Order: sequence, then structure tokens, then C-alpha cells
Amino acid sequence: MTEQTAAPTAVTEEPTVPEDELSPTAAETAAAAEPAPATDVPAAEPVAATDVPAEPVPATEPLAAPEQALAVAEPVPAPKSSRRVLRAVARWTAAVLVLGGLGTGTALGITSMERTDVPGLATEGDGRWDYPELSLPALPAGSPRPFNEANVAEIHHADLRKLLIPAPAGATADKKLTGGWVSTAQFVGEFRKDKRGELTQLLDDSALRHIAARGWTMPDGTRSRVYLLQFNSTAYAQGLRDDTYVSSTPGIPLDWPTDLQLDESWNAGGKVPETVVYAFGETKTGKGRIHEAYIQAGDTLALVIHSQQGKKTAEQIPFRQTLILQNQLLG
Repeated sequence: MTEQTAAPTAVTEEPTVPEDELSPTAAETAAAAEPAPATDVPAAEPVAATDVPAEPVPATEPLAAPEQALAVAEPVPAPKSSRRVLRAVARWTAAVLVLGGLGTGTALGITSMERTDVPGLATEGDGRWDYPELSLPALPAGSPRPFNEANVAEIHHADLRKLLIPAPAGATADKKLTGGWVSTAQFVGEFRKDKRGELTQLLDDSALRHIAARGWTMPDGTRSRVYLLQFNSTAYAQGLRDDTYVSSTPGIPLDWPTDLQLDESWNAGGKVPETVVYAFGETKTGKGRIHEAYIQAGDTLALVIHSQQGKKTAEQIPFRQTLILQNQLLG
């Protein structure tokens, strides 16, 4: 943001009165030399020239010629108060010019700096993680994207492992979830023990093709897991979502000491058209904080989990960031 300095106001001086107007003329000088009329003569009656003899002018003091009168007459000096005002105006004008120059230089200096380099204007981090630049993987020749008009079945033709969101900067990779294929047992292990058998059977009956997963832990202790489950068709992915009752509830509960409820503050920002996102959070604070979300995008169902052990809360911003980015990769 640049500071705007007011343009310096031009100093206007009062016009100097010409000396011709200040110097008396010869006629005025002669008139001033004539004596005043006698007091006993009424002003209304003209006085004859013979009644009032003219007083002779001494020879030693002749009347000055007009040009001499102009030379002798001195110009009337300007009042002292006017000179003081002019000097004050001049000083203030100089000050304005100097300050204006300094202000302009400062403004140019600020605009050339990064925002974070200006004291008081640095933007504090909002908690987002530093993910690498994302890009969609190449498709086999002649294969459209899942939501292309030519792809009526909404099938992901790209390698599912390349559609997994990468770990952000500073993360420690999970040795079991490295971005490759994982077993059904690995996925089912995220849920409560008494529900694992039921979920395993549902997966066996849903024409599941394979599961890709990646996990990591951040320096603050937040543990993240992302699973992508691909089915033979969109109908099977939709069927598993319905069978596990994922909608206003998270369906089969995770292996976590507290139950989760629908996150009503999630406004589906960043959701790709034709996809569905359900986000959930805790109702109470247990041993930690957890966020869970499901994304259905055509033939693929994604599960995103962020959990924090040993803290009352887990940051919601990086969870939503992860959710939005993974949604975009699947779209």
C-alpha cells in the first residue's frame, strides 16, 4: 500500500503596488504647498483670487519637476505583519515539500518489499500444511476423465496410487501406508473391532478392485491416513456407502473412544461437481481429537482421517485442506 502525499500548494505573493501610484504627482505636491483658505470665509462662497494673495515661494526652495518628484519619493514599505505571513508560508511550503519527498520515498520502498518484510503487515500462518504442487496423472490413450461426458460410468482410468494426495513438507511417512496397494485387513483395521467382520463381508460383496493408501505424521503429532477404494462400477461404490450408512452419520465407527457427528460447519468448499463429501467430528473430547470424512467420486470411495493423540484439539484447517485437495485429485 503506497502513501499518497498531498501536492505542495504553490505560494502566491501579494502584487506589488507600482511606484507611480505611491509617489505624489507634481500637481499634488503643488496643491499640498498652497495654504488653506481663511477660516472666516464661508466654504459655499468662492474666494476671489485678489482677496487671498498667494504667498510667494522662496527662491531657495523651487518646486520639484515631475521626474524629480518621482525620484525623491520613496515606495511605501509593506506592513511587517504581511512580511511575517509570507515568511511563514514559505517555511511551511518548504517543510511540506521535504516531507512529501520523504513520504513518496517511503511509499516506494514499502511497495517494493514483500508483505512479510514489512513490520506489522506480516501475515501469520493459518495452520495450513505445505503440500507440494499437485497435478493430475496422465491417462491411457483415449481414456477420458471420470466426469467427462464421454465417461458415462464415471470410471477413474488413471493409476489410483497416483491419485493419492502426497504428504506435506515436514511429514514423517507411515511405514505401512506408503502410497501403494494395501490389503482389506489394513483398511478394516481403522474401525472398531466388533465391526470389522461386518465391514469385511460388505467389501467382499461389493466388487472391490483394490485399495491404495498413504499415511504420515506431522511434527505436532497429527497422524493422517488417506484410503482410496476403487470398485468395478459407480453403483458398487454408492452401494457400500449406503450399506455402511454414511450420510448424516459416519456409519461404521472408527477405532476411537468417542463417537463422531456430522460436521455442520463444513460448507463443502472446494468440492468438485458430481462428487459427494461428508465430514465428521467429535461430540466430546476424549484422549484426543479426530476428524473423519468420506468422498465419493464415481467408482472410488475415499476415507480421510486426521487424529491427534495427547491433545484436546486437532487443527481443523489442515484437515479441510487435505480433504479439498484429495477431492480435487479425484475429480
